Amino acid sequence: MSKAEQPLWKLLGVLFKPHPWHGISPGEDAPAIVQCFIEVVPSDTLKYEIDKISGYLKVDRPQKYSNLCPALYGFVPQTFCGESVAAFSSEKIGRVLEGDGDPLDICVLTDRPIQHGNVLVECIPIGGFRMLDQDEADDKIIGVLKDDATYGTWTDITLVPEPVLDRLRHYFLTYKQAPGSTSGGCEITHTYGYSEAQEVIRRSLSDYQTRFGDLEEILGAALSVMK
Repeated sequence: MSKAEQPLWKLLGVLFKPHPWHGISPGEDAPAIVQCFIEVVPSDTLKYEIDKISGYLKVDRPQKYSNLCPALYGFVPQTFCGESVAAFSSEKIGRVLEGDGDPLDICVLTDRPIQHGNVLVECIPIGGFRMLDQDEADDKIIGVLKDDATYGTWTDITLVPEPVLDRLRHYFLTYKQAPGSTSGGCEITHTYGYSEAQEVIRRSLSDYQTRFGDLEEILGAALSVMK
C-alpha cells in the first residue's frame, strides 16, 4: 500500500468498526504476546460467539447446565485453524484431522473481574489443550492477562494449579453436551506448554494468510481500480 493510501485506511478505521476477526491485529509481538477478542466471560449464562459475516456478537446457545466458562474466552484475530494447524495435531496424536475452520480459541486467566465480552485484551500464551471435536482440530490456547497481579508472572502451563486446569477441561468436555448424553463429542488428548502454544499460534496465523491473504492489499488494489 502506498503512503498516499494510508490516510484513507486510517479514515476508514475511524468511520467504520473493524471486523473483530479480520480488521483487528493479533498484536505486533504475536505469538509471544497476543491481542485477543473476548466473547464470553465467567458470569455469562449464555454462550456468545462472533458472527463471522457481520462481526457482531450473537447468542450461540444458553449454557444448558450449571457449568460456566471459568475464564475469559475468545479468539486471536487474523488466525484460522486450517491445514497447518491440523497437520501439527495429526502429527502429535497419529490421526488424520482437519482444521475446524474457525479462528484460534483462547482462554485468558486473570484475577480482575471483567464483566462483559466484546472487549480486547492483551495476554501472554503459556500453553493449551489439544482438543478434538470429532475429527477436527479445535485447540484451546491458555494465556494469562498481561501484567495481571496474580497470574501475570506465569510463563508456562506447568505453573497453573491442577484444579484450575481441571475446571477448564471439564468445561470444554461438556459445553456441547446434549441433555441425557454422557459425552459432549469432544476430547482432549494433550495438555501442552509454552513452546507448543507458540507453534500453534504461528501456524494459525499462517493458515489465515493462506485462506484469506492480505486483505489490506486486496482492498487497496480494489480502491486503485476504482480511481
